[in-house]
Amino acid sequence: MKKVKVHYNDKLAYHKIAYFLKDYINDDSLIVCIGTDRCIGDCLGPLVGTYLKETNFPLPVYGTVSDPIHALNLQDNLEKIKYLHPNANIIGIDACLGENNCIGELQIRDYPIHPGKGVGKTLPEVGSISIIGIVDTNSSNEIFTNRNIRFNLVMNMAKIIKNALIHGYYLYLEDFSHNN
Repeated sequence: MKKVKVHYNDKLAYHKIAYFLKDYINDDSLIVCIGTDRCIGDCLGPLVGTYLKETNFPLPVYGTVSDPIHALNLQDNLEKIKYLHPNANIIGIDACLGENNCIGELQIRDYPIHPGKGVGKTLPEVGSISIIGIVDTNSSNEIFTNRNIRFNLVMNMAKIIKNALIHGYYLYLEDFSHNN
C-alpha cells in the first residue's frame, strides 16, 4: 500500500499529489466526492466535486454541493455509478478526522476510503484510490462540531485536490501520448 502525505499549504502540494495520481488515473477513472454541505467539516468532497465540474473536468464527477453523496445515499449512488460505469477506476475523496498536528494534511492512497469510520459508521468503501483531507481532530467526543473548523481551510484544501486531479490527469495524458 502506497501513500503520499502533504500539507495543503506546501507550495508543491498539488504537484506531489498529481505525480502520485498520474500512475493511477486513466480514461476509465471517475471521481466520487463524499460529504455534505450541511456541515463545514464534511463539505470537502462536495466542494472538490463542484470545483471540478466548474472547470469542465473531462472525467465523470459524482458528489457536488448541489447534489452531495453522503451517508444516507452512498449505497444507492455507488450502485448507480457501478451500473453506469461497470469498469470504472473510482477515485474517492472525503474529509477525515486525525491527530491535532495533522490538520490540513492531504493524503492520497492506493486503497479505498472507508467513509464514516471516524464517526463510528459502517458504510461501503469507495474507490481503489482515495484522497482524504484531515479537517479536524479526532480527540473530541463531538465529531465535526464545526467550532474549530475554518471554512477557509476546507475550501483551500478542496482547491489543492481539484488542481492535483486536473494536473494528474494531464500528466497521465502526456505519458500516454509519449508511450503510444
